[in-house]
Parts: sequence; C-alpha cells; structure tokens
Amino acid sequence: MNYFLTEEQEIIKELSAKIAEEKIAPRAAEFDESEEFPWNLIRILADSDLFAVWVPEEYGGLGGGVFEQCLVVEELSRACAGVAVSYAASALGGFPILMFGTGEQKQRFMPEIASGSKLAAFALTEPDAGSDAGNIRTTAIRDGDHYVLNGTKQWITNGGEADVYVVIATLDPEKGPRGMTAFIVEKGTSGFDFGKKEKKMGIRASATTELIFKDCKVPVENLLDKEGKGFLVAMRTLDKTRPGVAAQAVGIAQGALDKAAEYASTRVQFGKRIGEFQAIEHMLADMATQIEAARSLVYNVAWMIDSGERHVTKAAAMAKLFASDVAMKVTCDAVQIFGGYGYMRDYPVEKMMRDAKITQIYEGTNQIQRSIIGSAVIKEALRRK
Repeated sequence: MNYFLTEEQEIIKELSAKIAEEKIAPRAAEFDESEEFPWNLIRILADSDLFAVWVPEEYGGLGGGVFEQCLVVEELSRACAGVAVSYAASALGGFPILMFGTGEQKQRFMPEIASGSKLAAFALTEPDAGSDAGNIRTTAIRDGDHYVLNGTKQWITNGGEADVYVVIATLDPEKGPRGMTAFIVEKGTSGFDFGKKEKKMGIRASATTELIFKDCKVPVENLLDKEGKGFLVAMRTLDKTRPGVAAQAVGIAQGALDKAAEYASTRVQFGKRIGEFQAIEHMLADMATQIEAARSLVYNVAWMIDSGERHVTKAAAMAKLFASDVAMKVTCDAVQIFGGYGYMRDYPVEKMMRDAKITQIYEGTNQIQRSIIGSAVIKEALRRK
C-alpha cells in the first residue's frame, strides 16, 4: 500500500531496511541465544544517523518526529525485535527530556542521544508498580541543592547500557500520582547502581535490568519539569512512544508473514505447494490484511502526534493495542504454517512469536489500553449529551 512518504522518509525507510537485512538479520539468532547486548549493531545505527531521525535539528537531529522513528522501528523489527527495542528505548528516555526539559537540559543531553553516542532509558516500573503506575515507592527527598533518591526500578529496557535515565520518583508516597516527580540521572552517579539483568522469553538481545538507588544524590538542575509533575511527564511520554511499540509489533508481524509466505511457496505436501491449499491461502490473506490495517492505524496516529494534535491518548492506546494483538495472532499463524519446523529454533518464526508477546505487555498492558480507550469513549459520549 502506498503511504505517499516524502523523499526523506523513503530514504530513512530504505536505509533501515538495508541495515536490518544485511547487518541485523544474519545475527538475530546469535544474539537471541547469547543474550548479549548488540553494541556493534547499535553503533551501526548510530553511524547511520538513525538515532537522530526524531530529534529537532537544533539539538543535532534530522528534524523528523514520531513517524520517522516508527519507520525505523518497523524495519528493524522485521529482522530482530530485540535490537529494535534497544534502539527505540533510547527515544523513550529522550522524549521526556525533549518535551519537558529546560533549554539547558536539552542542550546538555539531546545532542548525544541524537548521535547515538549515549543511549537513554526511562525508569517508571517497580516491583509493586506495574500497571498501577501511581503506586511507585522510589522516594526523592530535597536536601539543599540535591534530591536524594532511594528505591528500586524493575524491568528497565537499556538498563545498565544507557548513560542517561529519566527516573520517576515520589516526594510523598501518600500523595499517589500527585507526589510523583521526574529526574534525569546519569550513569555513574554516586548511589546509583544496577541489579539483576533479566533472562527473558523474547527480545533477548535487549537489556532488561533492575536499577537500584541508595542515597543517590541528584543535582537540583536535573529535576525534569516541576515537583509533582512526574505522573504527567510519564503519561505524556507514553502517548508519544506507544506508536513506537505498535510499529515494533507491525514489523515483527510483517517479518513473520514474509517468512510464512516464502515457506508456503516452497514447501510441498500431497504433491503440491502448501500455499496452493485454500486453508493456507486464507491464513496468509488474513495475516496480510491485519498487518496492513495495523500499519495504517500506526502511521495515522504518528502523523497526528507530529501534526501537533494534543489529544492523542486514546489513539495511541488503540495503535498499541491493535498492532500488538495482530503481531501475536500473525506470529502464531506463521508458526502454524511452518508446522513442526516452526516450533524449532532453526527457523525464525518461533523467535518472532516469543518476541511478539512483549508488545502486548510493556508500555502498558493491552488490558490497560482497553481501559484507557473505553474510558475515553464514555467521556466522549457524555460530552455529546
């Protein structure tokens, strides 16, 4: 389907696809097995200026936005979702600085994030604050010209590998979301350490790590926005980055469809290619249609955000919800088309199915997305009365 991309967007898409095919795909299984962070591939992406696509030119970027970032994430995810999320998570950590940072903070941190010389990460989730984001217990106490942070963050993508972290802590746990405050914390800060690196079902090339704060002194100038605005920072950030998760899901699904279609056109059973059987044809047709519908939704939401539309929470949730459900369905169907071979690690679709599952979970589970969407629908109905 023709989405009438600009010349610059076509170049970004083609470059991302070329790197995915030539550099990432040949090593996807290797990184899945070793669970090693793919620094050499990250440096290739950085040298190709792909970290800069969503950053304004004044901070060393290429002047694009969420849409351009989605193009990159989608293409990388066709080859390896673990590498793709390592790339995308740097934007998850960078967007709150870009949206809420002071001029000095943006000048200090964004150029290195745009160049890819430093990765960023976003730290919201805790052991007792997953879907219930307002229940965080990492504390921040003002002490002169510093804030002192204590607590633990869990399942942080790029944890241990990133140099710049946007951390959500609370000034008063009794205030719930109104006590939450955002800080920029740099790797190497005294009292900031890393705990367990998780062993995961999928996206194994990425680092998912515990962050530990023990009397961690963060300078006052690293306060992001204002005290008590951390929940707003987190929610507005997720509005901007959920289309990226959706693009990842579309890329995984497209990669699985490509492999399934190729297999169906060569595998012979009962004297003919299995793709000639109507049962397989219909599966492929449904897979292709669902992927295109998901892609259209993701692209339109990204365009909305980049065009300055303020009310994007419901649309961003829809994109993430629909695309991730499609990715799970398509990858399961791809494994089914491969039959017994699809269950084996010698073939890529079993990895794609494992990778797809996380897109229904991180940056808000799909049950949370449905609650967001349903609540918005009810509010819209009430306003019409």
